[in-house]
This record gives sequence, structure tokens and C-alpha cells, in this order.
Amino acid sequence: MPPDAFAYHPLVTCRSQFLHPVSLKKQLDLPLSCKYYRGGKRMKFIGKRSITVLVFILSIISILRFLWITITASSSSRPLPALPPTSLHTCSSASRTCRKTPLRAPGARRSQHNNSANATALTEKEFQLLSNLISHRAPCNLLIFGLEPQHLILASMNAGGTTILLEDEPAKLSTVRRRSNNTRIYKVEHHIPAGEAYRVLKHAREDPACAPHSKPLEESTCQLALTKLPQEVYELKWDVVVVDGPRGDRAEAPGRMAAIYTASMIARAGNMTNVVVHDVDRMIEKWFSWEFLCDENLVSSKGKLWNFRLVGKSNSTRFCPSETVQ
Repeated sequence: MPPDAFAYHPLVTCRSQFLHPVSLKKQLDLPLSCKYYRGGKRMKFIGKRSITVLVFILSIISILRFLWITITASSSSRPLPALPPTSLHTCSSASRTCRKTPLRAPGARRSQHNNSANATALTEKEFQLLSNLISHRAPCNLLIFGLEPQHLILASMNAGGTTILLEDEPAKLSTVRRRSNNTRIYKVEHHIPAGEAYRVLKHAREDPACAPHSKPLEESTCQLALTKLPQEVYELKWDVVVVDGPRGDRAEAPGRMAAIYTASMIARAGNMTNVVVHDVDRMIEKWFSWEFLCDENLVSSKGKLWNFRLVGKSNSTRFCPSETVQ
């Protein structure tokens, strides 16, 4: 008969001691290494889990820091936004109001030539005003100072009418591939730079040769008269005249002073003519429109587009009889 086994047989491990519930007294009699067996095992498990969580958190922080550095570096490499244009308040005694004329921000001159075509293009609403006018009067005689893709679209709307486009830049003329029988494009020259606008305006006010109905336009000695245009420009009675050229966006570039003056003389030689001037937010277009087309003849406007309606056959010696000469 085998002897009875002792309660604390050496082969009995600390783990086996806790396979079954043990009373408090027996727990106190256990060896010191077995009393804390459970707690030590649990602490080891908790310690491993804490290290895993800590590593995960540090990894997330490292990823977020890397993303932040990447975003900061990319944003710092972007060019700074252009300064908003400032405004110069200009006043006219003719309109009795002050209006804002935009001034170019420093550094804008470098990209001025490249962006000038987009800057002077007709907006959707401006183009709509012009297209409605031409569609209403078509077929008509349409004269356009300037040559842009939008102008060719307007010419196509004038089916059955006559359209003449006058352009001074050879680069624009070279882009035209087709010309219909009713649409003709001519190269013209503008000799007066925009920087001389004030001088020629003063000359036009003082020289009797610049007065309306002084002489046929092609024979005029006024400095603002365009006397070397195609002959049919002087012979036809024009229903719509659009002034959207020359460029006139720099002081040394040809200005639109002569084009506006010539358009006013052509309109006064006809019956009833709509003269539409673009870029009236610029000083020259605004001043010369007020001077020769007259505020009283303004019938509609949209954006930077003014539409004047002039009735010809007038015997007045002044362009705007209702306004006081300053």
C-alpha cells in the first residue's frame, strides 16, 4: 500500500496549488515564491500589452509628424499670392461722380503682356449684350476695331450683313485662317501712344478741325482722325461700331483715343449707330467716351462695356451740346 502523499510534495508546483480554491490559512502557509505567483504572471501580461500600446502610439505620432512636415514644406514652396490691386479715385466734372480706377500691383508688369489678352476678353455678360445687339440689328453693317476670337463669332452672327475688322497687330492677323465674302479683315496702324492721351484730348478741344461735321473724315487734319482706313469704311453707313482695339494697355502702346474719336465721327455721318466701347474701366476709354460719345447717349452697359446710340445728321458744332465746356 503506497504511503500518503504530503500536501506540499516537491513535484507539486505553485501552479498546481491554485488549480482549486485554496483557503486563506493554506495560502498563508505557502512558500513565498508561490504566494505572488498569480500577481507576477498578471503583471508580466499587463507589461507586454502596455509596451505594445506604447509602440503603437509612438508610431502614430511619428506618422503624423512626418505628414505635418511634408504639408509645411509643400505649402512653403508655393508662390505667394499677388497683392490685391489698389484703386485711385478719379473725378470728372462731366459726370459729377468719382470712380475707382484700378492700379497695377508691383510686379504685375512682368506678366502684363502675357495676360493682356485674357484681361481684355469679353466676359460672358458683355458678350451677351453685344450678341443681342447684333442679332437684333442683323443683317447690318458691323465695324469692329480689334480682332479676337469673340469678334469672329459676332461676325458670324451678322449673316447677310457686312462686317469689317480692323487690327494693328500682325500676330493676330496671322491666326486668321478663313475669311468669308461678307467679313473682311484689314491691317491698320495706330500711331498715338496711350501716354499722349491728355495731350491729344486738349488738342481736340482746341482745334476746330476736330469738331463734328467739319470735313469728311478721310480728309480731316485732326490728329485723332484715322484717315488711312480702307475706303469702304468711309463710304458705308455703319449700324454698329465696336471699339475693342488697339490694345492700349501700356503707356507706350497705341491707345484707343483715335478709334473712339473716329467711331464717333462715323456714327454722326450715319443714321442711327450703336457705338460700343470695351474696357471703360480704364482712364482713356472712359474719358474719350464721355468726350466724344456723350453720357446722354449711353443706353446700356454691362461690366466694362458701354453701349451708346448716336443719331446722325446733326448740325451741332459740339459733340455733347448739353454739357458745359470746361
